[in-house]
Amino acid sequence: MDAAQGDPRPAARPSDACRTRVVLDIVGDKWSLLVVRHLRDGPRRFTELKKAIDGISQRMLTVTLRSLERDGILTRTVRDVMPPHVSYELTEMGITLREATAPLLEWSVAHLVRIDDARAAYDTRRDPPAAS
Repeated sequence: MDAAQGDPRPAARPSDACRTRVVLDIVGDKWSLLVVRHLRDGPRRFTELKKAIDGISQRMLTVTLRSLERDGILTRTVRDVMPPHVSYELTEMGITLREATAPLLEWSVAHLVRIDDARAAYDTRRDPPAAS
């Protein structure tokens, strides 16, 4: 039902399909999904996330957390203690993102060895495919 029929949501615009690419770029990068995955069990502090996410730099974690907060995926809570205690937690929308991406992350883990094997086989081929 559209606005003319009483639905309070605006009708989809042709540009909405293009705008979804922007959202997919934001939440689809490897760091964002890993942060969302590590927040599945509740709030975590910056240092906990940094230790849990192998290979992420402090700067990239900061950038990723800010982006996810801006997009409404997580909240940042500062407790006024010494030193300040900052934690991050998924919002309702973040929880639905985690639920939607969990199968992809599980697939990734389940197929890591096969992907490594395929890459090794590809990289050692004598006749690399011709450029198209």
